[in-house]
Amino acid sequence: MHIIGMLIVGLIAGALARLILPGKDPMSFLMTIVLGIIGSFVGGFIGNLLWHKEGASYFRSGGIILSLLGAILVLWVWRMIRARTA
Repeated sequence: MHIIGMLIVGLIAGALARLILPGKDPMSFLMTIVLGIIGSFVGGFIGNLLWHKEGASYFRSGGIILSLLGAILVLWVWRMIRARTA
């Protein structure tokens, strides 16, 4: 069940990130999910740095808000890297 939940949160976060940062990104449905999952890890990592709890694992899901912020950051970095190589 945890994996299914992670896929759903990843899909939602990735899709919302692509809606908030519109642009020409030829991403498939699967890549949108991967974007959201990576964003979830990035958001959880940033949340852990800001609000560190003793005994908590280092990487954890930060909820939909931090997942969305992480996905936006990952999408922005991806576009910057792609723009420099093109």
